[in-house]
Amino acid sequence: MRQVIVVIVLGIALTIAIVISIHHEKKEALLVLHAGSLAAPFGELEKEFEKIYGVDVQREAAGSKATIRKVTELGKKADVVASADYTLIENMMISSAPKYANFCIQFARNKIVIAYTNKSAYKNEINESNWYKILARKNVRFGFSNPNDDPCGYRALMVVQLAEIYYGNDTIFDELIERNTAITATQENGSYIIHVPSSAELGIDVAKIAMRSAEIDLMASLETGDIDYLFIYRSVAYQHCYSGVYFTELPEEIDLSSSEFADFYSKIKVSFTSGDIIEAKPIVYGVTIPVNAKNEEMAIKFIALLLNETGQEIFERNGQIPITPAMCDNTTALPPELRKYVA
Repeated sequence: MRQVIVVIVLGIALTIAIVISIHHEKKEALLVLHAGSLAAPFGELEKEFEKIYGVDVQREAAGSKATIRKVTELGKKADVVASADYTLIENMMISSAPKYANFCIQFARNKIVIAYTNKSAYKNEINESNWYKILARKNVRFGFSNPNDDPCGYRALMVVQLAEIYYGNDTIFDELIERNTAITATQENGSYIIHVPSSAELGIDVAKIAMRSAEIDLMASLETGDIDYLFIYRSVAYQHCYSGVYFTELPEEIDLSSSEFADFYSKIKVSFTSGDIIEAKPIVYGVTIPVNAKNEEMAIKFIALLLNETGQEIFERNGQIPITPAMCDNTTALPPELRKYVA
């Protein structure tokens, strides 16, 4: 009987020891929701951050609109939210009621390019002057992300409409977009409004256009030859050069990269069935900490790593331009630890 008691006691002690060990081994977690185009640089930031702080960084990549909706509509408690369009954070999280964030830091730039591979039709012909003619050819299939979910999608539409003005050809948007989707554009006093139906009513001609929720989801279709060309951020195309992806850069007047042409870009607006209207502007990424973040302390440290020299080097290595110093329209709402990185 005494031996049985000893065995039971030892068993209980061992169980307690295992439970304590598991508890201690469980890492502190940081949930980061981010735009799909940030997958590569944020992957490097994750490794660096975990090495420094021993925190388990959990990342979820999606289109920026879909990313923000996880917090504002699905009630997800994220620690960091990063968008490919900083104005989405300002409009959907800061200006909203209820308020989901108090600040937005503008930290990186990008541009729209047209990516292709050795499998793409007319790959040896395409350039910055004839790309829209190539895409309009009957045996060419191209892709862009869903403008209802992802800034790269509505920016692709902006580029096509700007091309009409830049090249002096008022058939470009009709040939590429209106003929193959239910997306339309109207003109008034030299400006254009692009009307985007709901996702269920986009009316995509799949023989001509491929569309996914996030632009990063279309890279596999490009690499396998399922599509010939893809409207994508330069940084993402650059990151896939090792797998045989090439890209044609577009004139600054239409690629949404330059503050010099901000007034020209602003001739284009995109209207959604929700009533939201987004004006074309230079591409600028934004990051914030939601007000319901579980781990604000580590979120601040993560954003500090993003903004400091280490983060800047990671972005440059991945073909994207960091904004140095970063910018914020409401620095009084910034955590004190981040103010030294922000103008």
